[in-house]
Amino acid sequence: MDLVLDPPHGVAPVRLGMTYAEALAAVTKAFGAPRTAREGLISTSLDGIGFQVLLEKRDRVTALELWWPGEGRTSSTRVLLDGDDVFTTPARDVLRRAAARGWTVEDPDEEYTSIPGVTLGFTRMTSQEVPRERDGLPVCFTSVLVADERYYDGPDVIR
Repeated sequence: MDLVLDPPHGVAPVRLGMTYAEALAAVTKAFGAPRTAREGLISTSLDGIGFQVLLEKRDRVTALELWWPGEGRTSSTRVLLDGDDVFTTPARDVLRRAAARGWTVEDPDEEYTSIPGVTLGFTRMTSQEVPRERDGLPVCFTSVLVADERYYDGPDVIR
């Protein structure tokens, strides 16, 4: 299965702006009953890939976050951004191609990288044993967030 990142619209079958009920129905229909379904969060796993639906304001989907399977685990599910699997393609390659599209990449050499305006947020943070670059960062991303264009604009954003 392929999960295609569609910033700033979502990750099918979930679209930003859906109500809790709409998102819960979409996740359940596509992937089966979620592990967690409560106010503010719908969480499931697809072949080891974590899939979280965040409803942070007014019972509407504000972001989706996907997590890699973890150390020693593989998945046949791919998380794609313009054809690149963000969990198996080197992070520097993903970011280079994003910049080539004209997107502004913020903090490309850090554990947390964002592409504002689209909005994508990436992390390479993990304590697990994974291939690392010379500077110690994991070679590939460990999570990706898809949100609307203004997600990182607020004063209470935690990065």
